[in-house]
Amino acid sequence: MQHEITRSGPLLDGKGRLREPGWARKPLLTYDRDAVRAPALRVKEWDYYYVGCGDRFGLALTIADNGYMGLDSISFLNFEEGWEITKSPMQLLTRGKKGLSSTSGDGSVRSAGKGHYLAFRKNGAHRILTFKMENFRNGDPVEGAVTLTDPSSESIVIATPFDGDRKAFYYNQKTNCLPAEGTVHIGRDTYAFSPDSSFGVLDWGRGVWTYRNTWYWGSASGTVAGVPFGFNIGYGFGNTSKASENALFLDGRMHKLSRVQFILPKKPDGTEDFLSPWRFTSDDRRFEMTFRPVLDRASRTDFKLLCSDQHQVFGRYSGRCVLDDGAVLQIRDLFGFAEKVFNKW
Repeated sequence: MQHEITRSGPLLDGKGRLREPGWARKPLLTYDRDAVRAPALRVKEWDYYYVGCGDRFGLALTIADNGYMGLDSISFLNFEEGWEITKSPMQLLTRGKKGLSSTSGDGSVRSAGKGHYLAFRKNGAHRILTFKMENFRNGDPVEGAVTLTDPSSESIVIATPFDGDRKAFYYNQKTNCLPAEGTVHIGRDTYAFSPDSSFGVLDWGRGVWTYRNTWYWGSASGTVAGVPFGFNIGYGFGNTSKASENALFLDGRMHKLSRVQFILPKKPDGTEDFLSPWRFTSDDRRFEMTFRPVLDRASRTDFKLLCSDQHQVFGRYSGRCVLDDGAVLQIRDLFGFAEKVFNKW
């Protein structure tokens, strides 16, 4: 049975173990890196933002400190033309030096390297994202500034333990439906986000991970009948007996779901066909969707001991979902993404 966290307190006990596995509507538990009792190379921290203008184009920004390496990443995706570019400069043995905040309520961090910088700043109800990277597309730089409005709406927060290692945990907040305004410049091309048609999602993660993991994650933000609507779905890592990360968001209120299964299509040889239609179903029958892909942002890095194989697939969700009060929403062509990621880290 899922457990809702309703009281504030520290995330970890004196031995570095998760005090209260479960889910919450806001980050009530306090993350303190000094309370972690695992080696610094195993601590994973990141701030990830995706900002989308429907099915036209999207922007993804990441500042991550994974212990053995840091990562600054900029992705731009043009769905109308069917291309994407991702550049992700890495830094070795960062071990917390990137200075990611202990709370998403702060959300301010800056990271820079040769020919690039990313800066995320929290200013009241706004999250201001600025960035620049040289030689991004055909020698042209990418640069821009996007402001996300972060109202006092509910989000999905999970505190997840891992079986077999009591000092491993994942503390995560996903915030959907953040109205976005700003511009991205790539050479002479300009792409504009407008808050009536563009929304961002924040993935704020802190934790100690086990070595080998696969996760599934899906997200979409937009409007239904003129009202902000989105969802977060996912699973695949840790012991989720106390909480899933599955939730609907309508006009700032969260509607908690149980378990959602990702059903990926297969090719004749049995491998996954990421660009054919996916299907999603929940055990409580409150989330039944199909997903028609348009673009796969795929990447693979394999250093034998360290490996990452990622497929973040963008496309259109259609189907039905059920709110807490039993009301049924019919969803048609809501643009978002679904991903499968395997890591040895």
